[in-house]
Amino acid sequence: MEEKMNNDYKITFIRGATTASGNSVNEIEDAVVELIDELISRNNLTKRNLLSITFTATKDLDACFPASIARRCNGLDSVAFLDCQQMFVSNDVNFCIRIMAQVLLHSNNPVNHPYLRGASKLRPDRC
Repeated sequence: MEEKMNNDYKITFIRGATTASGNSVNEIEDAVVELIDELISRNNLTKRNLLSITFTATKDLDACFPASIARRCNGLDSVAFLDCQQMFVSNDVNFCIRIMAQVLLHSNNPVNHPYLRGASKLRPDRC
């Protein structure tokens, strides 16, 4: 059954972050898949509700592009993705992947920003 987008939905931005356990394709993939899965499940999203996701990664992550992994997750090949390097700040969280997702969210649905693994210390109020 096709769900109609109507006035019950609003464009919302959801932030989140996680950390990879290291700088390998497999370690980055594990972190990105978990983060996307949590973004979708915590916010009751469908792939039609995801408009775009911007990823940033700290400079110690260069084995692959997080967006290329997300494109293969959950049938999200039609979502607009962008990868950027996170601004370097000393004492930042290592191996950190941040997201800002633009979504269509049902107006009654509260926003849940997923902060996982080592990134949970960035926003302890959002874990």
